[in-house]
Amino acid sequence: MIQFPSSMHVFERGWLSSNNVFFIDDEKTALIDSGYSSHAAQTLALVRNALGADRSLDLIVNTHLHSDHCGGNALLQANFACETLIPQSEARAVRDWDDDKLTFRATGQTCERFGFTGTIAPGATLELGGMNWSVLGAPGHDPHSLMLYTAEERLLISADALWENGFGVIFPELEGESGFAEQRAVLDVIATLDVRAVIPGHGAPFTDVAKALDVASSRIDYLRADPERNAKNALKVLIVFKLMELRSMQVGELVRMADDARAMRAAADMLSNDRAQLVRKYLGELQASGVLNVAGETVTVA
Repeated sequence: MIQFPSSMHVFERGWLSSNNVFFIDDEKTALIDSGYSSHAAQTLALVRNALGADRSLDLIVNTHLHSDHCGGNALLQANFACETLIPQSEARAVRDWDDDKLTFRATGQTCERFGFTGTIAPGATLELGGMNWSVLGAPGHDPHSLMLYTAEERLLISADALWENGFGVIFPELEGESGFAEQRAVLDVIATLDVRAVIPGHGAPFTDVAKALDVASSRIDYLRADPERNAKNALKVLIVFKLMELRSMQVGELVRMADDARAMRAAADMLSNDRAQLVRKYLGELQASGVLNVAGETVTVA
């Protein structure tokens, strides 16, 4: 069992909401990432329970602004007079709530509008739970993403840059931008760190960092060899994510999402000139793998 400092608590969530890391000491309380909007009440309950009766949440830190990492921001801000730090490169998009630059509409996901009080960028240091955490850049999955590392405890909060069995979808590559090379570079950075445990954005914390890096490195090679593999994975992930949120949808709704949501449309267009047929094909594959159920025109989570 991984031993974390007493001032640090990991809330392992699932795939709809990212993991949260909660810090509490005599000086400050903080939460790293806030989950998805439909789980916001659950996030609030987890935080209230961890705070106890006499404390308030002082700080939210977002590793990146995908909806499953910042969807609870607004509700937490409504309940606590907390500061909020976001990646510096996202500041203008959040200030203007720019739908073209933020990823929520592009992925067919929802996120209630939130504000921020400050920004962080690679090279910064945060004091959380009585420890100094270095802010590291982690582009690849998302060009703005960050990780946090404490040399004192040899712990890495990796967000979606490294999971025990891979990493998040490389979204920039769907729209003709570079992402595979950046993801490889992030893995190289992690390999230089002295890490005893990783707290990923999804999945349980783990200690076999070398194995995780090998798995991730092999996956990068696999995706770079045929970028359509990344597109196929992205489209399936976005379909499943939406079904996890709503639990049930009509096939036509998913086809319209593939038309309207920019990231889904880009992924589909890399694979076929018939999006409707492609969505139906992947629904069949997801049903065969036991992820979804398709009955006529109705799709539900298995």
